[in-house]
Amino acid sequence: MSAASRAPLSSNHPRGHVSSRRAMALTATAVASALALTACGSGGTSGGSGDTNFVTGTDGIATVAKGERVAAPDLSGPTIDGKQLDVADYKGKVVVINVWGSWCGPCRLEAKNFVAVSADLKDQGVQFVGINTRDTSTGPAVAFEKQYGVTYPSLYDPTGKLMLRFKKGTLNPQAIPSTLILDRDGKIAARTLQALSEDNLRKMLKPVLAEK
Repeated sequence: MSAASRAPLSSNHPRGHVSSRRAMALTATAVASALALTACGSGGTSGGSGDTNFVTGTDGIATVAKGERVAAPDLSGPTIDGKQLDVADYKGKVVVINVWGSWCGPCRLEAKNFVAVSADLKDQGVQFVGINTRDTSTGPAVAFEKQYGVTYPSLYDPTGKLMLRFKKGTLNPQAIPSTLILDRDGKIAARTLQALSEDNLRKMLKPVLAEK
């Protein structure tokens, strides 16, 4: 074998370009995987297709202009404490819907923010409602609410049936946690598919609360 044939491949060799592209692809995959882990899991519906009419900001908050919003589906049923609740009864108020699970790390991180904003805005016509999902019994969900001081009600939706009621192409909850804002007419005004800081939760609420 000649010395030339034994020489290492130069950086200009095509295989060097392949290795570089492969390394970049692996890095991109790793970044995507890390981002995916910021949410606990996907929701009960894929959504996102069709004439959506919503715009997602760089903060991950998607909004819909007032004249283009669609009504929220029927969100009613038993709560984690055994009562009955129908979100439609809150029409006339701005409603914050938070999809959560006691097993979900990001849900635990954002819980204190929801408790603080709920207490602050309860006299300004804002109602918070949770949708607890994928907890196989209500015990862990009740313990979660006790631990974090949650006083607003949560519907119990262990199999995600309520989430499936949102139409494809609307601002539907596709991850856990997800948060939706319903305007005073019961229409979906905003959504995010990530855990919220207190500042971002207030940012979501502010324009809808200001509507007349």
